[in-house]
Amino acid sequence: MRFAHLGQRLFNTPLAIRQDKAEVIMAALAERLGVSQIMRLDGANLRPMAWDDYDDDLTRPGETIRDAGYDMVGDTPVACIKVHGTLVQKLGSLRPYSGMTGYDGIRQSILSAHADPKVEAIVLDVDSPGGEVAGCFDLVDTIYDLRGDKPIWAILTESAYSAGYAIASAADRIILPRTGGVGSIGVIVMHVDLSKALTASGVAVTFITYGSHKADFRPELPLSEEALNSVQTEINTMGELFVGTVARNRNIAPESVRDTQAACFMGAVGVSRGLADAVMAPDAAFLELLDLLGR
Repeated sequence: MRFAHLGQRLFNTPLAIRQDKAEVIMAALAERLGVSQIMRLDGANLRPMAWDDYDDDLTRPGETIRDAGYDMVGDTPVACIKVHGTLVQKLGSLRPYSGMTGYDGIRQSILSAHADPKVEAIVLDVDSPGGEVAGCFDLVDTIYDLRGDKPIWAILTESAYSAGYAIASAADRIILPRTGGVGSIGVIVMHVDLSKALTASGVAVTFITYGSHKADFRPELPLSEEALNSVQTEINTMGELFVGTVARNRNIAPESVRDTQAACFMGAVGVSRGLADAVMAPDAAFLELLDLLGR
């Protein structure tokens, strides 16, 4: 398979991402992964599409330019850190690149901003559908532990879903616009079963393994009940970690978080569910933060 490394990060790997965004990623990468057709559970086909690049003003991996990973907003003492696009554990860039943001870059950026004496407050500029579970909750704990010294506000320029919301929830305050959204507090794993398609094509795949579970989750084989139960147990554990983390960060009951059932909530509804603090435009939110700082 071409781009096998991409396939490994998409399939049989827990993702904290909205289903529709997962479909967009799969549709964009289908041809590169050697997949000719993808179908939803309702039988509808996903059409191949172009991959969006957001490269206009972004730092590329491997660049040696010294960059703290955050921008000071005008002549204010506020550092702004972008949390945009699909979130991945290791991007190798301090800033968003090609529609993705790395937990590694966010961690370094917020630690640098927190240690910078010129910075009096930190804004997380969030617009993300979520991303990888791996590395997410360690980053969330890091941000949460920084609370109490400098104000950390998550100002949503649109939405914070799933892993994006996990990061936003670690801030002191979450503000979203009227059409923005929060939530999708859940975990999803995708498995593609190509066994029938291969059989219909006259292709037989044989795995010779050491260890009875070595070939679990291979797309060439049907997913066994044992393997399904195993991954469901892991997903439940990660889901409860997500629920507990949000409950702690937002100071709300775990039952209230769990009862959202990974739904998404727009604007004022998200505030009413305790998942955000206020609805206002990003510039108004920033002015409120400056007022808090006495600027």
